[in-house]
Amino acid sequence: MKSNRREFIASTAAGVSSASIIHTLGKFNFVNAEEVVKSDTSSPYGPLKPTKDMTTGLPLLCLPTGFSYLTYGWTGELMTDGRKTPGAHDGTGVISDKAGILTLCRNHELGGLRDSFAKAGNTYDPKSPGGTTHVDFDGGAGKFISSRASLSGTVRNCAGGVTPWGSWLTCEETTDGPESNSDPQYAKTHGWIFEVPANGQGNPTPLKAMGRFVHEAIAVDPKTSYVYETEDRGTSGLYRFRPNTKGVLQDGGTLEMLRVPGHPDLSKNVKPGAVYGDLEWVKIDDPELAHTPQTDNSLGVYIQGRKKGGTNFNRLEGIWYYDGSMFFDSTSGGDAKAGQIWELNIAENTLRLVFESPSKQVLNMPDNMAVSSRGGIIVCEDCGITTIQTPQGIKRYFPRMHALSPEGEIHVFAENNTIIEKPYQGIKGDFRGSEWTGANFSPDGKWLFANIQSPGYTIAITGPWEKGCL
Repeated sequence: MKSNRREFIASTAAGVSSASIIHTLGKFNFVNAEEVVKSDTSSPYGPLKPTKDMTTGLPLLCLPTGFSYLTYGWTGELMTDGRKTPGAHDGTGVISDKAGILTLCRNHELGGLRDSFAKAGNTYDPKSPGGTTHVDFDGGAGKFISSRASLSGTVRNCAGGVTPWGSWLTCEETTDGPESNSDPQYAKTHGWIFEVPANGQGNPTPLKAMGRFVHEAIAVDPKTSYVYETEDRGTSGLYRFRPNTKGVLQDGGTLEMLRVPGHPDLSKNVKPGAVYGDLEWVKIDDPELAHTPQTDNSLGVYIQGRKKGGTNFNRLEGIWYYDGSMFFDSTSGGDAKAGQIWELNIAENTLRLVFESPSKQVLNMPDNMAVSSRGGIIVCEDCGITTIQTPQGIKRYFPRMHALSPEGEIHVFAENNTIIEKPYQGIKGDFRGSEWTGANFSPDGKWLFANIQSPGYTIAITGPWEKGCL
């Protein structure tokens, strides 16, 4: 484990913290859809069972035998700085490691006209309630230490991503503002990316050259500092931001959209395992153009790219860099509209379909994702309660986290089981339909961090990871 923050972030982003994964990620196999459904292969970690939280004593999650977890930062709980923890926990990442003390930056996907939860110096729009909080975790002792507000005055901070230089880029999933027809109308424009350093002093100045659209997540190529951005709409593009100065996004740069020659739409009718080459990137001439009379309230950037031949996907959400490739998912992509996972190989300039869900029973609407140090991909579902008719009768699935192995096998690793009958932190109710968010691993691979968005709490999971690919 690296003691220097910059060294840790750079090594993690560049994929040198675990050599084993380098030899596996390029070998993902596309499993025949019928075989996936019929085989019902059990997880190498074993079946799931209700597992008690070490913090509350409640069986909030279903996990395999041998795994344990603790929760922290529940909505409304007082943080170390005396402020209340905001809700709607979303994208999260480790941005600092100081001798095993990890700092995570966590998004809060909040909207409406409410006061910022951060101090004035870290606030963009005072009547906007979204933003980020910092959480410290002692990986050796296995306990959360502290939390504090780091940026607010933003709207619907959905996901984002870690940079190689030790900061978090938080993304707004909206383009609301004074000129839009939205309700409410905010005092300032929204739809931007903001940078939050490890010291917790978020910069409330938007990085406007990175585009104003319905952002989801980002991932950075550590060799070039190019930032790859996803867009969460039924009509969406994959974007690339080339900064003028390596590692200094505030200096501006060029925003581009992916063009796959001859394939204007890859949201469906894609051959399993398909590979596309000779990729191109078309320039977005006005990255700040979100609203035009000819479009709805959030398609200005997308339309510019499409007019130049940019390729369409169906809801791009999670994205993760590893060893020269960007892995990203299309939440509603594929013939079953249950999700696709893609690999963009930067060096080879190719795009490959890694996995497509054949049914909602197998995988339903992949969202946040992360690559593990053992060669697998952890995938969060954003689907609510899924009801499916099976030969055995009606089956209900609560949102799950899945493990996708390099061999193309997918299995359930965790399931939301959050029912709170007696109030905890003032919270009570059945939250089993709430989505998983913010999955990411500690640099040593011992801990998996994630959130349940509603009622809003953060989780640290540990156990016998060596049994499988996570």
